[in-house]
Amino acid sequence: MTTLVRDWWTDPDAGHGLLLFPLALILAWRRGFVTEREPRPVLGATLIALCVVLRYLSGLAAELMTMRLSMVGAALGVVVYFYGLKQLLRWWLPIVLIILSIPLPDVLLASLALPLQLKASAWGTAMLHARSVPVRLSGNVIQLPGRSLFVTEACSGLRSLTSLIALGVLIGGLWLRSWWGRVLLILGAIPVAMVLNAVRIFLTGFFVFYVDPRLAEGIMHLTEGWAIFVVAFGILGLLAWALGGIERALARRRARAA
Repeated sequence: MTTLVRDWWTDPDAGHGLLLFPLALILAWRRGFVTEREPRPVLGATLIALCVVLRYLSGLAAELMTMRLSMVGAALGVVVYFYGLKQLLRWWLPIVLIILSIPLPDVLLASLALPLQLKASAWGTAMLHARSVPVRLSGNVIQLPGRSLFVTEACSGLRSLTSLIALGVLIGGLWLRSWWGRVLLILGAIPVAMVLNAVRIFLTGFFVFYVDPRLAEGIMHLTEGWAIFVVAFGILGLLAWALGGIERALARRRARAA
């Protein structure tokens, strides 16, 4: 737990855990406990034992994500032992948020970031071409007249994608009622994050070429990233509002048919 908190505080790719974990605890507290407990001591003890074994094996392999998941699994085993499976169903949203707060392994992050880098670079270059900016793409390097823009791993959009998926889970769990609406919202976060990250790369190249090369670095570049994320959050909110409207319309239609 201490290394997990340290990663939340120091690793930019894991910083969303500082918000998700406390929020999950608050949601679990607000949901409360089931009125009728159905303890499952055998199942709970088995789950705890399996997580202890998993913790030992992952410790031998020095694999942090599995170690941390075993910690979560053991906590769920305690809940099952004393309260039963219904309590897990009641707390499904906090549980998912806690799992999402656990950082992915570096190997997996690198394998996900590279294709995202290349895709964002290609889309950003296509937008620059459409605006008559002389540009050439070489891998994840966008070459402008007199300047090259290197789309780094931090600019791959993986951070915003992870954060938007977590927000999609949270918004869907709080405001949507159907499983298909929640799934569509989470899936919708993926293209939103990818397209807007490409827009960010396009804006960077556009401002570098037409305004000032210094806009590609420092506080201006960081502010641009925050602004794009706010837009992404707004789009996700609109998508959730639209899906909620569809849910209500289908509910009214079923009520009339009944």
